[in-house]
Amino acid sequence: MTHTPDSAESAPVSFRGEVTVELVKHSAADSDVLWAARVSTAGEQSLEELQKDPERSKGLINFLMRDRHGSPFEHNSMTFFISAPIFVFREFMRHRVGWSYNEESGRYRQLEPVFYVPGASRKLVQQGRPGKYEFVEGTPAQHELTSRAMEDSYRQAYAAYQEMLAAGVAREVARAVLPVGLYSSMYATCNARSLMHFLGLRTQHEQAKVPSFPQREIEMVGEQMEAHWARLMPLTYAAFNANGRIAP
Repeated sequence: MTHTPDSAESAPVSFRGEVTVELVKHSAADSDVLWAARVSTAGEQSLEELQKDPERSKGLINFLMRDRHGSPFEHNSMTFFISAPIFVFREFMRHRVGWSYNEESGRYRQLEPVFYVPGASRKLVQQGRPGKYEFVEGTPAQHELTSRAMEDSYRQAYAAYQEMLAAGVAREVARAVLPVGLYSSMYATCNARSLMHFLGLRTQHEQAKVPSFPQREIEMVGEQMEAHWARLMPLTYAAFNANGRIAP
């Protein structure tokens, strides 16, 4: 997203129903896990030595995952650029161990008028009691109401924000009128172990031993992060799934 930090002028209010996740940089491979695990018994080894026996490597990673020897999965790094509604980031930042975050600031730049409106596939109706509920499809009328109410509210809020900026009110004060449906962006850096903890809680999966009930919007972020990680560390990813998607 582009920003105009010193002007109250802005693009028209726009609406999105998706999230963006980009893998910005990484130092992450299955060999990182093998290198860290084998140093305790074999000392320092070269990459060529680590790759000599693929089946042994696969078995070691599965053993580490199954018996929850977690520290070898920490010797790697992935940095993601994420664009999502603010309410997603408020949930995201409950994950603190093994994560680093830097989010765009509404104190130092004018925030763009991009807001979240659920797409047609987003289930709107919650049924059941807390801890044991499900979401079901909304009616066309409910979808129409949701879109209209959100868009009207967003437009009113952003108009108030622009009015205050034009009157000379500081950005850090004016931003208080903006809702959590506003899109923000951040860099998030993690290792495979911390990402597995995140995925175990923030995604639903048929292979998960422990059921999870994430909000759909943060699950959308998790699914994209998972797809990137699966390509980088296929043996570790396979072991994660084979052992019930429980982080070591």
